[in-house]
Amino acid sequence: MKKMRLLAGGIVMIMTLCAAPLLAAEQAKITWYGHSAFKVVTPAGKVLLVDPWITNPANPNGKKDLEALDKVDLIFITHGHSDHIGDAVEIARKSGARLVATFDLQKALVAYKGYPEKQAERATTGSFGGTLRLLDGEVLVRFIHAVHGDSMDTDKGPVYAGRAGGFLISVRGGPSIYHSGDTDLFGDMAFLSGKVDMMLLCIGDKFTMGPVDAAQAVKLVRPVMAVPMHFGTFPVLTGTAEQFRAELKKIGLEKLLRQMKVGETVLWQ
Repeated sequence: MKKMRLLAGGIVMIMTLCAAPLLAAEQAKITWYGHSAFKVVTPAGKVLLVDPWITNPANPNGKKDLEALDKVDLIFITHGHSDHIGDAVEIARKSGARLVATFDLQKALVAYKGYPEKQAERATTGSFGGTLRLLDGEVLVRFIHAVHGDSMDTDKGPVYAGRAGGFLISVRGGPSIYHSGDTDLFGDMAFLSGKVDMMLLCIGDKFTMGPVDAAQAVKLVRPVMAVPMHFGTFPVLTGTAEQFRAELKKIGLEKLLRQMKVGETVLWQ
C-alpha cells in the first residue's frame, strides 16, 4: 500500500508538472473595437473594457461585438463624453460589470446615465495619484490626469462629471497599459517612462493630440509599443496613422508603432 501511495503521488506530481507549461502559456489578449474602445482579457480570463463604445461608426461588426460581451468583470471610463461612455450601461446591466472611474465621474454615471448603483462601488473608485488593487490584486490601476473637457451631456444640459483622465492598468502576468483617454500633450507623461508596455494614445487632432504631439508623447513615455486610437471615426478627426508613423520616424521611434486594425486582437507575450 505504501508503494502504491508513493506511485500515485509520483503520478500526480508528473501530471502537475506537465500541466504547468499549459497554465503558463495563457496570454493576455487586447482587442481594439475602434475609436477609444478596448477589451483586455487577463491570463486568468477576467474581462476588462475601457471606454466601451463598441458600436462606434468605425466598427462594422459593432452590433455583433456588443451582443457577445455577456461576461465582463470591469468597465473603465476615462471621462464623461458620450463617445467614451458608449455602450457601458447596456453592457453593465447585462454582465454585472463593476465601474472603474474617478469618484465624481462614477457618481455622475449613476445619477445621469443609469449605471447600476450596486456596480459602482467605493472599491472601484479613486482619484488622481491613487492606486486600486482589483480582482484580488490581479489588476492594479492608477488614475492618470488628462488635459481635456470635464462635462457630461444630459437631457437637462451639460453637467460636471469629474476631471477627465486616463488609466495605467497593470495586469498580473500581462502588460502594463496606459490608456490616455482624450488629452493634449503634457510634460508629466515623462513620469510614466519605463512603466508602460502598451501605450494606447489619441492621435485624431481637433479635440485631442494630433500626430505631431502624439509622437512627442511616445518620446516622453517610451513604451514597448505605441497603439494609436481616437482617429478616423469621424471626418473631423483628421489625424491619421500614416501621419503618426511619419512623425515617429522623424524622431527615430517608428519601431515602437503597433498599428491595430478595428477588431484585431493582440496577444501579449
